[in-house]
Amino acid sequence: MFFDRIEAAPADPILGLTDAFRKDPNPNKINLGVGVYKTEEGVTPVLDCVKAAEKKILDEETTKSYLPITGLPEFGEITRNMIFGEGSELANSGRAVTCHCPGGTGALRIGADFIKQQNVATTVWISDPTWANHYQIATNAGLKFERYPYYDRATHGLAFDRMMETLSQAKEGDVVLLHACCHNPTGIDPTVEQWEKIADFLATKKLLPFIDFAYQGFGHGLEEDAQGVRIIASRCKEMLIASSYSKNLGLYNERVGALTILCADKDTAQKVNSQLKIAVRTAISNPPAHGEKIVVSVLSDKDLRAKWESELTAMRERIRQMRVLLCEKLQEYGAGDFSFITEQNGMFSFSGLSKEQVEKLKTEHGIYIVGSGRICVAAITKANVDTLAKCIAKVVKAQ
Repeated sequence: MFFDRIEAAPADPILGLTDAFRKDPNPNKINLGVGVYKTEEGVTPVLDCVKAAEKKILDEETTKSYLPITGLPEFGEITRNMIFGEGSELANSGRAVTCHCPGGTGALRIGADFIKQQNVATTVWISDPTWANHYQIATNAGLKFERYPYYDRATHGLAFDRMMETLSQAKEGDVVLLHACCHNPTGIDPTVEQWEKIADFLATKKLLPFIDFAYQGFGHGLEEDAQGVRIIASRCKEMLIASSYSKNLGLYNERVGALTILCADKDTAQKVNSQLKIAVRTAISNPPAHGEKIVVSVLSDKDLRAKWESELTAMRERIRQMRVLLCEKLQEYGAGDFSFITEQNGMFSFSGLSKEQVEKLKTEHGIYIVGSGRICVAAITKANVDTLAKCIAKVVKAQ
């Protein structure tokens, strides 16, 4: 027998939570675990701009032949403009190369594979806490990882001094993984001043930045959310950026991500691109087309882009409204001061709830939250916020 010794893997902490939620008969159950945007009606929508783009693609498409290994050239150009700024020197100098990957996760993995295959580095520093998959991606690519502190439980803010002190232990040539905005799971981002200090430190220490840019537009805006990346790019001549269109275009199941590698000069970028093609070829052979064509269609059409930016603004503002409303309701029901939630950005909130409180919310009230206390704010609605706040207040006061 070949497989008889294989043991069942533990359930994914988020997907397993969703399975448990589905089986729960509680009619008032609430799932705040999975990180997808939902409308006030609890639906993850297809954006109007996406529907219009898909109709255009369907009407005009003449072939299902393969794309280039790294994706459409227009896709790469659009992505670099999103990251570095429309018409910016970095976007157009030839120093940066981009490949389409299956989602932001695929971009992280192909980036990690590239680092390992090309002997760029052996160790990557990852924030603690972070998106749990970061650790697995690094390990499975053959890289070692170290953790640096990020969250200050006492202040519910960024542990900046401890973060920088720990990163000072990194060796020249190590990789530092950073969240560009809307840090997952905490929702806490560095200030502009802190980004400048981080960038100067990375450049002085000769560390390689690897930026996870999954939520552009969900924090403060498309341009504002790119500030950290652009500040680092102004100090560091080389970096990797894994970006995603899953959230800001609602293309979750289309798996549209991109890996962009910034190099010191154009000649180096061409060499990097040749090796990047091999990394993509051995990992996925060829990128999927439909989602990429949607991105190109929406972002290259003036009217569709305007519609998209309007829809993205509406999503961002609804999440912000839910943050404020949840804080107000928690105060109203006597849970205490949760105002720090309004200082966080993006889809997630580190609620400060303990594992015991999270477990009570699940078993006693049918409210499903990741064990760390991370809440998907995008899943809160005006219809469920009262129930949520009352239940949180109960477990907090029972402590």
